[in-house]
Amino acid sequence: MTTQFDDFDHETHMRESFELARESAARGDEPFGSVLVRDDEVIMRESNRIVTESDIRRHPELHLAYRACREYDADERAAMVMYTSTEPCPMCAGGMATAGFARVVYGVGGDEIGEFVGSTPGVRSAAVLDGVTEVVGPVLNEEARRVHQAYEW
Repeated sequence: MTTQFDDFDHETHMRESFELARESAARGDEPFGSVLVRDDEVIMRESNRIVTESDIRRHPELHLAYRACREYDADERAAMVMYTSTEPCPMCAGGMATAGFARVVYGVGGDEIGEFVGSTPGVRSAAVLDGVTEVVGPVLNEEARRVHQAYEW
């Protein structure tokens, strides 16, 4: 049976990633959050913890990819979608390429995040994930942008 990703509740999953991003900012980390979904159910959640864990690798997308590779086989991961508040950076996209998720859906694009932080990624996630993971976004862009506006980069 083929997974019907278009039937997933995209708005609910995106909004959960935004809530995780807000929680991250409230605790002193940067405003990024992600959920991993299988069969339209959230199976893992992560938020940015680079400051509070003193670990530059603790981006939510990379940590979800790491956890998924430890807990699920390649076929299971190929039936998963990651919903993330912001387009994955090149480091996270590399981890996701290894994980082999079916799709990533983001709220704020890498080009847009540059407006907030003052730089843009040299490589977009679609280029890193080409042929491995479908990249969809921006989705609920105005709502996602409000998360970053509230953070006051």
